[in-house]
Amino acid sequence: MKDLLFFDKMLTPKFITVIYWLLLVGVVIGGIGIMFAGYGFSFAAFFSGLMTIVFGAILARIWCELMIVLFKMNEALQDLRYK
Repeated sequence: MKDLLFFDKMLTPKFITVIYWLLLVGVVIGGIGIMFAGYGFSFAAFFSGLMTIVFGAILARIWCELMIVLFKMNEALQDLRYK
């Protein structure tokens, strides 16, 4: 408990996985919305929605990995400080 109160242990890395899955669900819902928005079927809208899903998922993954790298760097620096 003391680690959390004095910010010796980070809480956010545990939430990054949850945030990633929420982002992924949002990207898929947005992509499907783009695919089937409007009247009738359009190849351009379908392709645009598909690309939104693919690139949105990749960008969400990259963003979450960068956040994890920052926290891993913090942990490594904390280990060096306490040794």
